[in-house]
Amino acid sequence: MGRDLTALFDPRSVAVVGASDDPAKYGHAVASQALRAPGRRPVHLVNRRGGTVLGRTAATSLTAVGEPVDLVVISVPGAGFEAAVDEALACGARAIVAITAGFAEAGPAGLARQRSVAARVRAAGAVLVGPNCLGIADNTTELYLASDRFAPGGVALLSQSGNLALELQLRGEAHGLGFSRFVSLGNQADVTLVDLVEDCARHEATSAIAVYAEDFGDGRAFAAAAAAAGKPVVLLTAGRGSASARSAQSHTGALTTSADVVAAACRDAGVELVRTPREMTVVLAASAAGVRTRGRRTAVFTDGGGHGAVAADAAEDAGLEVPELGGPTQDVLRSVLWEQSSVGNPVDLAGMGEQRPLSYADTVGALLAADEVDAVLMTGYFGGYAASEGGLGGGPAGGSVLAEGEARAAKEIVAHLAAAPKPLVVQSMYPRSPSCRVLAEAGVPVFAATEDAARALAAMTGRGAADADAPGVPPLPPAAAPLADPGYHGTRALLDAAGVPFPAAREITDEAGLLAAAAEFDGPYVLKALHVLHKSDAGGVALRLADRDALLTAYREMHARLGAPSYSVEAMADLTDGIELIVGVNQDPRFGPIALVGLGGVLTESLRDVAFALAPVPARRAEALLRGLRSAALLDGVRGRPAVDVAAAAAVVERITTVAAAHPEIAELEVNPLLVRPDGALALDARAVLRRPPHPTPAHPRALED
Repeated sequence: MGRDLTALFDPRSVAVVGASDDPAKYGHAVASQALRAPGRRPVHLVNRRGGTVLGRTAATSLTAVGEPVDLVVISVPGAGFEAAVDEALACGARAIVAITAGFAEAGPAGLARQRSVAARVRAAGAVLVGPNCLGIADNTTELYLASDRFAPGGVALLSQSGNLALELQLRGEAHGLGFSRFVSLGNQADVTLVDLVEDCARHEATSAIAVYAEDFGDGRAFAAAAAAAGKPVVLLTAGRGSASARSAQSHTGALTTSADVVAAACRDAGVELVRTPREMTVVLAASAAGVRTRGRRTAVFTDGGGHGAVAADAAEDAGLEVPELGGPTQDVLRSVLWEQSSVGNPVDLAGMGEQRPLSYADTVGALLAADEVDAVLMTGYFGGYAASEGGLGGGPAGGSVLAEGEARAAKEIVAHLAAAPKPLVVQSMYPRSPSCRVLAEAGVPVFAATEDAARALAAMTGRGAADADAPGVPPLPPAAAPLADPGYHGTRALLDAAGVPFPAAREITDEAGLLAAAAEFDGPYVLKALHVLHKSDAGGVALRLADRDALLTAYREMHARLGAPSYSVEAMADLTDGIELIVGVNQDPRFGPIALVGLGGVLTESLRDVAFALAPVPARRAEALLRGLRSAALLDGVRGRPAVDVAAAAAVVERITTVAAAHPEIAELEVNPLLVRPDGALALDARAVLRRPPHPTPAHPRALED
């Protein structure tokens, strides 16, 4: 059930320690907001000087209040923070909101203080938000403990930025978005993002959860909480583009960035990942519409060819499909439109709207009723006729008749949508017009920008809109005994024990060992120099050595050039009709093991045709990832080549990623290439890189909490 945060969001009483009459102090802003609902619960103002604050008598201490206080907001200088926390706990506080800064964000000493305070709070059975936060608010319980007001609504906003929270509020006004709760995350010393997501998921008045986070803490737990929320979760985060492992020793490590990790976690958990506050507002507006579909077949409907073409491109850029409509649907459209209208997709009124405004509604009704249409994007001038009547500009002169017709069309569109509920999004040149307001008030998202309309529709369709379609957050297997030998043959043995197939191989250190190995299996042979980073680039791999003489010659040349301490003699695999893949797992400090699959071989980093997922990856999910690659057509055979056994490759992906997930001491585990042929899959090379010991002075103090 998660942690009980009742005292945080619906306390019996509240005290603001550090309340002030000075408008420059945060204690003034919080106290002012706390007094907005004095009849809901007792609100006590505490100032060590006493006197009055905001016209009310202030207690000189919490103890002087004379009665238990359920929730305490602490906004005092850092030097007095610990004493204020101890007094709050002594006075029976079950929840503390710590505004005071100067802890983990200030360095190791501050982190130590923060940990000590959090431990005392937990020991007392209380909860702590912050420190270094900007307060909380809950419109459903009339709890106002932040410096700003938040319009009531269904969105729970969990943010590490106060300014971004305010921007989201301003942007949301145009779409009627409001907030059930606001929580400034602060340093998450006790109450974490995961705790809050879990609690907001249980909160009946919350219909969607919006998150701005720079520090996930336990990112995998966040993904799991979001996947289990049963409500839309929209994430905006920063720093996604930096490489997670600058000194990676494998292709997997070099290719895996923070952006890839976050995107993979969001995709698996069904979280809508956005890049800007504007995009977050668009997706939240879409989630408020409440209509979802798993299909992405989109009908673009317009009253002008230019708008239709631009909208079709925007829809496809957003991941939607804009297929040509079938004959029966086109016939229905021709029955309600005139001859010059286009009915293929985009569907274009071609001027009929000015002759008969109800043609907008007739067309939308026909598209919503079509089985081959999952969603509709209407774009262009609709709203302009009524806009001229409303003084918003645009529209033909004397257009009152058209305005009345457009208003009726808007009402009929709403009726059609009720009869055939499917995602419908509107882009209008006049989004504030009366006709568009009719649509918006009925729950139809209306936008001024075409790209916003397309993004909103993408959030209402396909996997992102249906939690059941998301693969979910896979559970980690029990930790296995640590890998004792991270060398090439030790790694092969680890994977071989898990059922990953390899060609026959022997490790050798001299010519005698080489000849003995060659006697154990027939050629052709492969010779690899071991303990050499990126063997192929260094000339440490020799292929297709026909016999023992060729093997011996290659060994002497390679050893003279590289002087490697040992070598591997292997049976040469049959590369005929094979495709080389890469399978790797990189341990992320926030999200745990992250799997990579893609086109492998020596060109892996150049081609960058890879996909990511939370590990371990079940075979079914692995096959979907492989089928989603840009080069996926190669798997099914091209230019006369046969199709390869993708199911066998997917099964090997599951085994590799499960091994990596069971070995957290392995920072990078990679099989490259994994040869997949029509008759199965075979691992041709493997590498394991162990985690480095933690650095005593991390670059950012929060890294110690990850």
